[in-house]
Amino acid sequence: MKNVKNLSLFAITWPIFIEILLHMLMGNADTLMLSQYSDESVAAVGVANQILFVVIVMFGFIATGTSVLVAQHLGAKENQEAEEVSRVSIVGNLLFGLLLSVCLIVFGESILQLMKLPRELFTEAYGYLLIVGGFSFVQALIMTMGAILKSNGYTRDTMYITIGMNLLNVLGNYLFIFGPFGFPVLGVQGVAISTTVSRVLAMGVLFVLLLKRTSLSIRPSLWFPLPVRHVKNLLKIGIPSAGEHLSYTSSQMLIMYFITMMGTEAITTRIYTQNIMMFIFLFGVAVSQGTQIIIGHLVGAKAFQEAYDRCLKSLKLAITIAIAMAIGVSMFSDTLFSIFTSNDHIIQTGGTLLLLTIILEPGRSFNLVIINALRAAGDVKLPVYMGILSMWGLSVPISYFLGIEFGLGLIGIWIAFIIDEWIRGLVMLWRWRTRVWEQKSFVKAELKIT
Repeated sequence: MKNVKNLSLFAITWPIFIEILLHMLMGNADTLMLSQYSDESVAAVGVANQILFVVIVMFGFIATGTSVLVAQHLGAKENQEAEEVSRVSIVGNLLFGLLLSVCLIVFGESILQLMKLPRELFTEAYGYLLIVGGFSFVQALIMTMGAILKSNGYTRDTMYITIGMNLLNVLGNYLFIFGPFGFPVLGVQGVAISTTVSRVLAMGVLFVLLLKRTSLSIRPSLWFPLPVRHVKNLLKIGIPSAGEHLSYTSSQMLIMYFITMMGTEAITTRIYTQNIMMFIFLFGVAVSQGTQIIIGHLVGAKAFQEAYDRCLKSLKLAITIAIAMAIGVSMFSDTLFSIFTSNDHIIQTGGTLLLLTIILEPGRSFNLVIINALRAAGDVKLPVYMGILSMWGLSVPISYFLGIEFGLGLIGIWIAFIIDEWIRGLVMLWRWRTRVWEQKSFVKAELKIT
């Protein structure tokens, strides 16, 4: 284990930044390659991924709890407790992942029907969901083992694995979309196969590295029976954290339903715009994850003032970068959209959305950084309550009224996003400054239990 408390934010964050960038490039590689195949295929995969995002959020409730508890225990120099949490998390998310994989196979077609997917997109979307969703338990293990490695300070390891996974995925996409060397042209099905195979291989490498970098052992006597006393704290952190993410993702699914009412062109515009926007907020995501790891260790060591200052410094950095990136991307919007499509209406509408993103992204930075900081300190309930209130009380209804009723389309929906992110973000800043989170440490709670 590395001494994370003594590492700079940059040392922790830059591998996370590269890893997230590569994850985003993987999604953009799928979109870019499929855009050469057909715009309808892009839309089909985009809708299927909205469902898969919900599943990934469900996996995240254990992975997030793992990250916080392992970091706090390591910060408090309770290494055995950190190892026990890791074992419980791996087995728990594997079983949960298998359950959700089966559910996607059995109910995937019904879910797509409920989303009122256009007829021309249904077959490809269902085929993609069946393959990628059926192996979604692999993603559950990747998330859990990655969280353990990062909390131990080995952020470079997960970065290198992501590099390899991306290279394999792009190669598979090329073979199955363009059909060189006699390979069959499978389109969306080929992208699904490529994604799944690259994830399976990444999972295997992650497990080997986990055994090498930490003191985890494969001895059955250590894994069964598992020390279930850690499950309570995992659920205390994970369920509220997943609730916040699930609220966001499910609200986005409903908003995607509003967009499907606008037609295939609107769906495609939103997907292309989101792919470009990912490069704007990825720095904020990386900073928030790096900050979470550091604050978890600091809270475990009861260095509360350092944790308080670290969050505010990270927030200022994330906001500054978000504004600069949003302005830069907006200036070159036509060129960026032209990479994906030659449709003038998509390019024009997308350019307007990127202009609004200059206002949206600083608000998102508040939520990315401060919610992760609160979670790392063990203060997990308020972000959920505020998230549900803001997303469902503001984002969803405003999206409907501005986008559908008032006929503003995607522009109305982006205005709703801005209102949601800023109001919720300012409430999170107030919460951090109250310093209530100093009384929420899960290391302290664990000591009371044992």
